[in-house]
Amino acid sequence: MMRRFLKHRSDWHTEWRRFREVEWRSLDPAEAGSWPKPLQLLCCALVMAAGIAAAQWLLVTPGQQALADAQDEEQRLLDEYGTRAWQAANLPLLQAQMGTLDRRMEQLIAMLPTDTEVPSLLDGISELARRAQLEIELLKLEPTVSHDFYIEQPLAIRVRGDYHHLGAFMAGMAALPRIVTLHDFTLQPVADSEGGGALKLSLQARTYRYVARDDNRDGTP
Repeated sequence: MMRRFLKHRSDWHTEWRRFREVEWRSLDPAEAGSWPKPLQLLCCALVMAAGIAAAQWLLVTPGQQALADAQDEEQRLLDEYGTRAWQAANLPLLQAQMGTLDRRMEQLIAMLPTDTEVPSLLDGISELARRAQLEIELLKLEPTVSHDFYIEQPLAIRVRGDYHHLGAFMAGMAALPRIVTLHDFTLQPVADSEGGGALKLSLQARTYRYVARDDNRDGTP
């Protein structure tokens, strides 16, 4: 047995010496059977490592990607479930809020004059000027401006009077029951020969009329 061990050891030293003396550039794969044993073992190890790496790439990596995709889908479904659960739990509150918004919208729409109410709005502005002891120089409708769901109706106004009377007129305009916004103010003194220290106020008032979506689609303002 000792003799066999010594022979095996001698053979291994011989193969190791051949391995160290190998001319790497002259190696021929067709003669791999005659290569030194250490070189053969090294090549086998490299082939096995390459096979394991290829197997992992072909078998394990797709599985990992599929697992990651499944986890992402699970998270998406959980998020969607959480959103729907919250909506279901808060449905009565949301319905109440929608009802409040609908009522508020109806109130605001009711404050917008209709076509037939615009003349009465002009009469109301004229009455405000008369009560404030102002002289009306101009009060007329200007071309309407259409928007997505409402029509804007500008009114050109020019009145003359003293400072306090003009202030009373502006306060009355702000208190009108219909929605009226005021823009483009110009206040100028009137020459002494014309009004004895009076002021001239020019402005544009704008009121609005709601237009239903069906009316917009039909093209009728």
